[in-house]
Amino acid sequence: MKKLLALMLALGMTVSLAACGGSTDSADTTASESETTEESTDAAETEETADAAEASGDGSYVIGICQLVQHEALDAATQGFKDAVTEALGAENVTFDEQNASNDSATCATIINQFVSNNVDLILANATAPLQAAAQGTDTIPVLGTSVTEYGVALDIDNFDGLVGTNVSGTSDLAPLDQQAAMLQELFPDAETVGLLYCSAEANSQYQVDTVQGYLEEMGYTCTQYSFSDSNDLAAVATTAAQESDVIYVPTDNTVASNTEIIRNICEPAQVPIIAGEEGICSGCGVATLSISYYDLGVATGNMAVQVLTGEADISEMPIEYAPEFTKKYNPELAEAMGVTIPDDYVAIEAAE
Repeated sequence: MKKLLALMLALGMTVSLAACGGSTDSADTTASESETTEESTDAAETEETADAAEASGDGSYVIGICQLVQHEALDAATQGFKDAVTEALGAENVTFDEQNASNDSATCATIINQFVSNNVDLILANATAPLQAAAQGTDTIPVLGTSVTEYGVALDIDNFDGLVGTNVSGTSDLAPLDQQAAMLQELFPDAETVGLLYCSAEANSQYQVDTVQGYLEEMGYTCTQYSFSDSNDLAAVATTAAQESDVIYVPTDNTVASNTEIIRNICEPAQVPIIAGEEGICSGCGVATLSISYYDLGVATGNMAVQVLTGEADISEMPIEYAPEFTKKYNPELAEAMGVTIPDDYVAIEAAE
């Protein structure tokens, strides 16, 4: 009986061990199958991610836009740029990271550094301060400027010949300064003193007034420069200029463009007319201007961007482009208020709606 009992216990232990062994083998098999499934899933996800990355890099672009300040001319240039790029590449293939620096150079640098950190495909620098920040912030990402008057002055390039030769190119909003001086003489031949009103913080403004002053002095005018450092002292300087001048010339100047109401409120009651460097300023406080289309300038810049992004052109070999057409325009309301007779070949600036 004892032998029978021992035999039965031994048989039971054998069966139990076999069961334990079977459970372990099953778990190992399940784990192995699970690992194989996970590896297959990971491989598929990796391949899918790679395909997405490749698709993203093929015809899909991120463009950083740094605009100095919001006003009519710069807004039009940005819109023209975006329209030209999306028309050529497709809106679905382009993402614009559009930032406004609120007329602050330090903010321009912060925005540009963000674009560089994000490794955007191209930077649009709308106005001189963003261009300077972009040129200092990167030497690899393509940078296109627009609404920049003189690139040699902005980038401190001696004997500038129209080609920057680095990762920077773009378009200039410079209208012929000799023709602007001639416009002043055409409208005000009997004037004797001309005040040149501009922001001293903008190097391109200094360049314009220096150049125009040379032309005007050759014509026999007595010229005086009236510079202000920012909008805080604009009213005081503009008041002095109005008191001492028969006519005032203001160049293409971003600070002036953002504060035309201040200038108009001083010069209109004093009956001192203003010749402006661009249409946006003229519509705010000027009598006449030799105008370009900032929208068309933006379109030209956008076309340059498309060539750079698609590899059609090397930005280091792209010269600065200039507006192809200039139009004599006048502000009907201010011309009438100041009794200025406008020749027939001038085009009226339409009042803002």
